[in-house]
Amino acid sequence: MTEFEKIYRDYFDDVYRYILRLSGDEHMAEEITSEAFFKAMGSVSSFRGDCGIRVWLCQIAKNSYYTHLKKAAKMVSVDDGELGELPSEESSVEEQCMKRAEAARIRTILHHISEPYKEVFMWRVFAELSFKQIGQIFGKSENWACVTYHRAKAMIQFRLEEKTHEKGM
Repeated sequence: MTEFEKIYRDYFDDVYRYILRLSGDEHMAEEITSEAFFKAMGSVSSFRGDCGIRVWLCQIAKNSYYTHLKKAAKMVSVDDGELGELPSEESSVEEQCMKRAEAARIRTILHHISEPYKEVFMWRVFAELSFKQIGQIFGKSENWACVTYHRAKAMIQFRLEEKTHEKGM
């Protein structure tokens, strides 16, 4: 087994799940993930090791996803990814509807949050990266990533509460 085959085997599922969360489309996630690994295979020799291999692969996949969207001339944004977990079978219909409505509200709010907050939040929630890995992506410290994530989370919470108060009035 070659080194790249090992990388493919070890990280394909992580990259696939990340793109699936962004796109919400299994077929597209599979296509983009395959394309990302093809691109990575061609440029693995230029990988400098400034970040983890998983982070590097997810970055390639994310760029491939955005390129795909631009080529398709669709104005699809990050808010097409699902936030939160799928409801359990034990959840009532009302709970499932409330969770979906809440996820839709969060996606709408996330769409309007400025950078780097939006992207840091996405890396943490969608790709489940550590703060150290996120800091590496941005060339910043682990602490910077942590603070930025918590500020993004606070912005989302504030806007959720703000929207709740608007509806109540």
